[in-house]
Amino acid sequence: MPVKLWMRRRRDRLPYLVRGAPKDPWGRFWAGLGGLVLVIAVGTFGYHRLGLTVGEALYQTVITITTVGYQEIGTVTDDYRVFTILLILFGVGTALYTLGVLIESLFEGRLDSEIRRRRMLKQIDRLSDHVVLCGFGQVGRAIHRELAAAGRTLVVVDRRDLDEEELPHVVGGEATDDDVLVSAGLERASTLVLALDSDVDNLYIALTARSMCPGLFIVARSNSSSAEPKLRQAGVDRVVNTHEIGGTRMAALVLEPDVSDFLGVMMQADQLSVRLAETPVAADGPFAGRALAACEIDESTGATVLAVRRDDSFVTDPPDDFVLAADDVLIALGTKDQLADLNARAGV
Repeated sequence: MPVKLWMRRRRDRLPYLVRGAPKDPWGRFWAGLGGLVLVIAVGTFGYHRLGLTVGEALYQTVITITTVGYQEIGTVTDDYRVFTILLILFGVGTALYTLGVLIESLFEGRLDSEIRRRRMLKQIDRLSDHVVLCGFGQVGRAIHRELAAAGRTLVVVDRRDLDEEELPHVVGGEATDDDVLVSAGLERASTLVLALDSDVDNLYIALTARSMCPGLFIVARSNSSSAEPKLRQAGVDRVVNTHEIGGTRMAALVLEPDVSDFLGVMMQADQLSVRLAETPVAADGPFAGRALAACEIDESTGATVLAVRRDDSFVTDPPDDFVLAADDVLIALGTKDQLADLNARAGV
């Protein structure tokens, strides 16, 4: 084995006192406990060599390093006294260090966690128009990754302890608890995403959220087709059956693999120079009540309107005389700048 590799491996195995603080807050305690066990083992072995039985040697070692020291056991010789002095110097320090680190890990670690939690809740209290994401499993992680890449601010709600460095805004607890949703700033959020793996929990949260925030946009995950109509009745705006979508995508990859890959790339914000985006038609905006040709979208912005969503259906390739109404949504194709100009002209 090369010398440098051997030295690096030896360095990586050095204990806390040599290498510095480990990431685990309990690392110093385990290092101290290991040193304490080593001192007890050395003390027991030393007293046993000085004439005590193993039980007597262990007892003498423990009462020495704990500074209890009832009385010496066995014949006290000069070697006995020297060994006891050394054991006191090393053993008492190790015992006190271990006890101090244990207290610090129990109280300061808990205190730091509480301080971080309160600081995070204060940050969440200042958020508005954010996305509340309930559930951080495989589906939730994919949702968080895409929305964060798009620049959206998210608050994740999950019953598990999550990495606060990875997620700047986390609320721990059951998403079915009203107080947890309030702590996540649901009343100030623009969107609620239900990514739990239980249709019952998603349905319950949707009912609660809709009663708390009538204007909230809610997207819910569904694991069965029978749950979709119930979720819509509960007030969910969009329902996504992850199993059905996954199966449809796999079938599309079999039938038209290149087309399917291209459509997937189209939805990635930074992959292509052109992209698909949606632009709502506001009731007080310049597009409402006007024909598509009169809006001059293609001439003024360069973006192309591919479809118009009205209620629950799409009008694909709308004609020039198609009159836009309030709450319509334009589905347009264009560059980032062109789509930005379209939003500006629409008053978004």
